[in-house]
Amino acid sequence: MLIQPHFSLYSGRIECFILALSVQNTKFYYRCRDRAEISVTHKAEWAVGGFMGEADMPMGINFGREVAGDLTQSEAREWLVTNGIGGYASGTVAGVLTRRYHGLLVAALKPPLGRTLMLAKLDDTVLYGDRFYPLHTNRWADGTVGPNGYRHIERFTLDGTVPTWHYACADALLEKRIWMQPGANTTYVHYQLHRATQPLTLTLKAMVNYRDYHSNTHSNGWRMTIVPTDQGVHVSAFPEAVQLNLLSDRAEVTPAHDWYYNYELSEERNRGLDDRDDHLHAATFQVTLQPGESLTLVASTEQKADRDGEAAFKIRRSYDQKLLGLWKSNRPVDAKDIPAFANRLVLAADQFIVNRSTPEEPHGKTIIAGYHWFGDWGRDTMISLPGLTLATGRPEIARSILRTFARYVDQGMLPNRFPDAGETPEYNTVDATLWYFEALRAYYGVTEDDDLVQELFPVLAEIIEWHCKGTRYNIHLDPTDGLLYAGEQGVQLTWMDAKVGDWVVTPRIGKPVEVNALWYNALRTMAKLTRRIGKPHQEYEAIADRIGARFVRFWNSDLGYCYDVLDSPNGDDASLRPNQIFAVSLPESPLTPAQQKGVVEACGRALLTSHGLRSLSPDDPQYQGHYGGDQRQRDGAYHQGTVWGWLLGPFVLAHLRVYNNPTRAREFLEPMANHLHAHGVGSLSEIFDGDAPMIPNGCIAQAWTVAEILRAWLGTEHA
Repeated sequence: MLIQPHFSLYSGRIECFILALSVQNTKFYYRCRDRAEISVTHKAEWAVGGFMGEADMPMGINFGREVAGDLTQSEAREWLVTNGIGGYASGTVAGVLTRRYHGLLVAALKPPLGRTLMLAKLDDTVLYGDRFYPLHTNRWADGTVGPNGYRHIERFTLDGTVPTWHYACADALLEKRIWMQPGANTTYVHYQLHRATQPLTLTLKAMVNYRDYHSNTHSNGWRMTIVPTDQGVHVSAFPEAVQLNLLSDRAEVTPAHDWYYNYELSEERNRGLDDRDDHLHAATFQVTLQPGESLTLVASTEQKADRDGEAAFKIRRSYDQKLLGLWKSNRPVDAKDIPAFANRLVLAADQFIVNRSTPEEPHGKTIIAGYHWFGDWGRDTMISLPGLTLATGRPEIARSILRTFARYVDQGMLPNRFPDAGETPEYNTVDATLWYFEALRAYYGVTEDDDLVQELFPVLAEIIEWHCKGTRYNIHLDPTDGLLYAGEQGVQLTWMDAKVGDWVVTPRIGKPVEVNALWYNALRTMAKLTRRIGKPHQEYEAIADRIGARFVRFWNSDLGYCYDVLDSPNGDDASLRPNQIFAVSLPESPLTPAQQKGVVEACGRALLTSHGLRSLSPDDPQYQGHYGGDQRQRDGAYHQGTVWGWLLGPFVLAHLRVYNNPTRAREFLEPMANHLHAHGVGSLSEIFDGDAPMIPNGCIAQAWTVAEILRAWLGTEHA
């Protein structure tokens, strides 16, 4: 069979325009324009739906002018690079700022939080021959867009984790790359003139700021201190501020102090928030490049940041290669071919893992729930831990996270989140602590680390004891049936936690189905672990047996699926929601095989979409199929029909459990491979509209979405 494809593959610096593709016994032969032939064996089922690519490389993400040169498309695609301590850089493919969260250096001044916008953007312009080419794009408060630098983007690629632009200016081709130094609040912007017939002059205006990344700047005459230094400037927003160092390896630098007013942030406008921002032009960098020459600009809080762009890029590349090496070395010898899609998720997974040091754990780790605006949340961390760390061959990070969070357990509860400003952690969650047991179970399954279980045992026993006798927010074991009750008026405790003022959108007071599935699994895990380390386990088994016997209360035989909440103030809630899928996907299911099948079928018919499960059935009168508007409108729809990407993972594992068909289960993951080219390029979104075409929204990169899709893929691999 001969297929005439119409696409090109791009991976790293190797570009292959496919002229012919031959399929012989599931072996593909790629004939490239340089007449070389590459033979790569694939499973035939992975040759479609975005899963085809070089097995040893991340999926190539490559946009030409048809996307990069179209403002509507290119500003809807956002890139992200991170530094492992909570800082990041992010923007749009077009280069236009659309969020308050965009910037070339958003530094974590109190790692992993205290995130502060320091370098907003570079206004880059080229003089080539006698013609000026603006490479930057701005949108202003009056609605105008100017200049239109996006029109000169010939190609955008995500090269590993490094966003890369190629600008065509007549016969000149200028490349720009952006990356961050691992472990430091340091961003590199590297330009290289790949092709030209005469010198090219590059001018960069550095636009700086100094504000919390959740806010906007209205300058009102704000004066910063700008001090020239060798090929750079030091910028101090005020005497107590952390200094921003803007440095180059070869440019001429001219200090400045000019405010640019009223940038329009279209995504903030869409969210009903302040959509105006001001930035300060602090310095101009200029250099004339000959063909083959380069310029590196460094933005850093470090006084002695390395200006050697080539060496810094090698460090970044080596770091990414190490991640892929750990992942591949963790695969079984007889593992099936790994699609490039999975390799891409491994790189995306690392962006969420950051440092959180404590006196007892100076090298502690945690997980950022999502970019741009989330910090480290207990629930999200525990749900994401198996997929982000264990699946990627990094169990030592899982161990560190488990130890770090154990130190914050209070009254038998893990914190829901650590506030950005460093205040006392908040404990308004019933499920984060139960997900902790599931994360520990997964970790132990990989490592059999009895030492950690021994260390954590007092904390684990304390958690169970508090839940049995009662802790905050009326969380307690109901002595009549052994099920876990939680909730009180005005508090949101489950993952469906939207709250606007005093309005809790989905209070779910009572006995939520997923909470009790987790409670049942936590007790089973506790019994197994205590047995392994020689501790008394009979009590935990007895409570679990009782829950297993009474879990039948959740089954609604008339509707053929589970109640969402039992014993709520308004009775039993029969709303068709996805929470019941965990009663099938978790390792220990308290449902019968027939009931498990009923749950999967009900969720598949009413809740399943290409990118996850709806949070409420479209047949429910409370259903909202579009997520948007101001905060009240958005939060009102957040769990009332909005699709959640992370839920696709549990659905796939539940489907696999019921039907034992790995090929069919894996098919549900294919649309997520395509989604890597949209919204947060190279990562997976938080949420999507419930109504077709399921437009992505929320965070452009969400930890538990990446984690659960990767974990589900591995689950189908090992089935």
